[in-house]
Parts: sequence; C-alpha cells; structure tokens
Amino acid sequence: MAKPLIAGNWKMHGSLALIEEFGRAFATVELPAEVEVALIVPFPYLAQAAQKLASVGVCVGAQTLSDQPSGALTGEVSGDMLRELGARMVLVGHSERRSLFHEDDQAVLGRIRAALAVGLTPILCLGETLEQRDDDRTEAVVLGQLEAVFDALDVDERTRLVVAYEPVWAIGTGRTATPEQAQAVHSAIRQRLVGYSSALGENTQILYGGSMKAANAADLLAQPDIDGGLVGGASLQVDDFLAICQSAG
Repeated sequence: MAKPLIAGNWKMHGSLALIEEFGRAFATVELPAEVEVALIVPFPYLAQAAQKLASVGVCVGAQTLSDQPSGALTGEVSGDMLRELGARMVLVGHSERRSLFHEDDQAVLGRIRAALAVGLTPILCLGETLEQRDDDRTEAVVLGQLEAVFDALDVDERTRLVVAYEPVWAIGTGRTATPEQAQAVHSAIRQRLVGYSSALGENTQILYGGSMKAANAADLLAQPDIDGGLVGGASLQVDDFLAICQSAG
C-alpha cells in the first residue's frame, strides 16, 4: 500500500506571514504518523518555507521547473536552484500549466526528466476537461497523459514519481468529482501502472486534486485507490488543511 500524502498547492497565493502561521500550527498539532505532508509554494517563499517547516516534518515543493539545467532563459528556474532552496518535490503538468502556458506532453516529459536528474520527486498531474468527460474520453485522455511520461522512463525512474489526478472541471469551480467518479479514474490509473509492474501499481501514490476540502476529504480518502490529495484553496487555510491531513490517517 502507498503511504498517504497530502500536498497543498498554494498556486500564486501566500505570504511570509502565512508560512509563519503554518509553522506555528504544525509545531503544536500531532498529525498521523503514517501521513506525509507537503506544501507546494511559490518560488520566492521556498527557502523560508523549507526553514520553517523542516523541523515539523513538512516537505516543501515547487510548482514547476525548467526542463534545462541552466542558460539564457530569463524567468525560468532550474531543478538545482529548487533543491538549493530546500524543495524536495515539484509539480509537473498541472492543468494550469498545460492550458495557460501551453505545456504539452513532450514539455511535461522534459520537466519530469529535469526533476529526476537532480533528485526532486515529480508530482505528475493528469486530468480531463469537462468537454472531454462529456465525450466519454476521460480514461483515454488521462491514461494518454500518463503513458506519454511513463513509456519514456526506465524502470527505476517510474518508481520515483507521484501521480495526481485532477479533473480540470473540478478545479476552482466549486464542483468536485464524487468519490465514486474519482475512484473510477484512480482505479484505471492504478491498473495502467500495474501494466508496467505490479510493484509500481501497488506502491505509487495517486493523489486526488479537484476541490478537495475539509468537508469532503474523508469520503474521498476512504476510496481504495485514492492515496492522498493535491489540495488547492483549502491549503491556504490552516485549520482546513490540518483537518484534511487528519482525515488521511
């Protein structure tokens, strides 16, 4: 069984004061020992977050990275830079990166390789739009995004990824996939990973990311193939995020 992971994606939100607030909260609350917790913060806050959260067992991650190690690439950030600031995880292929910044499967694969090359754990994000779901293309889209990466990696590299299913139609819309809808897609992802190897299917963490909040986390996390959450808006509220972490235990 994969160990539960709750990762909060702050997107382009947050502040130094909020990092301090989370640091104080995690220092005074005992979380379930079996649950991993991560905060995925904007680049400028990585060093501060890593400093404040390391002592309370919270991993820090970044929201994207360049596919290049260095160069004349104004505005880009390399994996080595992220590591130096204390990041241990990085989101790759988030739906907002795919839609707003036009990152296709090849761009996602390049960033996955860059993350693995410096020892970062990539969280590979997969998901379908409402139009694709309505056209009954959910599995084709999601598994296609998965295979575009996993087919290109070797056996060892595949074991170093976390996967996050994030239905695009349920991100920031207030809509959430029902536990049964989410479980169906997670099961399909799990079975595709088993196709690579039974161990990969059993051990890969598959997170649900689509308006998970304190009120619905327990029902979602109770599903057999949901190993945790990629939490958006609720990760900016200390009490809500702590409640979700508690639900994963």
